[in-house]
Amino acid sequence: MAVVKADAYGHGVDVIAPLLREHGVAWLGVALPSEALALRAGGDTGKLLCWLSTPGEPDIAACVAAGVDMSVSSSRELREISSAAHVHGVSANVHVKIDTGLSRNGLPLQELGSLLEELLVLIAQGVICVRGVWSHLASADHEDTAIAADSVAAQRAVFELALGQFASVGIEPEVVHLANTAGALWHSDSRYNLVRVGIGIYGLSPNTQRESAAALGLVPAMSVVAHLSSVKSAATGAGVSYSHTWKAARDSVLGLVPLGYADGIPRSASNKVGVAIGGELVAQVGTIAMDQFVVDLTDCDFGIVAGSEVHVFGPGAHGEMTADSWGVASGSIGYEVVTRLGTRVPRVHV
Repeated sequence: MAVVKADAYGHGVDVIAPLLREHGVAWLGVALPSEALALRAGGDTGKLLCWLSTPGEPDIAACVAAGVDMSVSSSRELREISSAAHVHGVSANVHVKIDTGLSRNGLPLQELGSLLEELLVLIAQGVICVRGVWSHLASADHEDTAIAADSVAAQRAVFELALGQFASVGIEPEVVHLANTAGALWHSDSRYNLVRVGIGIYGLSPNTQRESAAALGLVPAMSVVAHLSSVKSAATGAGVSYSHTWKAARDSVLGLVPLGYADGIPRSASNKVGVAIGGELVAQVGTIAMDQFVVDLTDCDFGIVAGSEVHVFGPGAHGEMTADSWGVASGSIGYEVVTRLGTRVPRVHV
């Protein structure tokens, strides 16, 4: 299952989803019903799982009508889904999610018995089909491999107890899935017969502190490229951007990049990252603003002018940092860097 929530992690789901289907991906996964319906509206007719909803959300019924598989973490969700199935005269496919230790979404194991009773009634009525049973890993990507292994083992033990309860009442799901990207990469015992791969298909590491994308053989799919708005001189002592968090220690040459935190460039990365221009990595200086940030071009020994190409982040082919590196520098992760890119940044797929 390729996870394409959040606009395919910022990469443009309208292009990414059809591309994945063309390459034989049988399952797509999204978080929100609205994301699932957008895929259906765009022509996707394949297996599709949606796993996060709120009570009374009208899109739940619309998803059932559109043949979207829905996740069930509570009796409330099961009731809403089965009610929609009654109205539309269909059998809704559900994946029951078990909370195995993430303490986020998912049904606590102690509540599974009563849910199974409800499921058996609805299955007999022909309005519900349990297509899957699943859960989500909490620490499969932990940099301490022993901690990661122990965490996965503990969650898997709970998951196995849940699977045993399904088997005891004769419910045999088509798919059983626990592994995310980290599970698929590092924990073979979590794979079962379906894995949900998210960040890995976009070429980023689940945790750079454990293993980099390059070490995993992954190539980042996204490159963010801009062009300098201006190039100008700054005298020794000149302060740059808000609060003058950087001051020129010498006569300097500065370039202006027309991207800022409104475009998803993290302000917390200020004075901690670099961008590539002409194959050289140059420092970003001063506070990153809403629409722009400044780079120090003083040591560049070639002609850089307004309009020169700037590689902000990408796979590193032009000397630029990766999104993972930007994540580390800004105290976050590569996931946040790519998914926060705003609508002012056009997506060009090549």
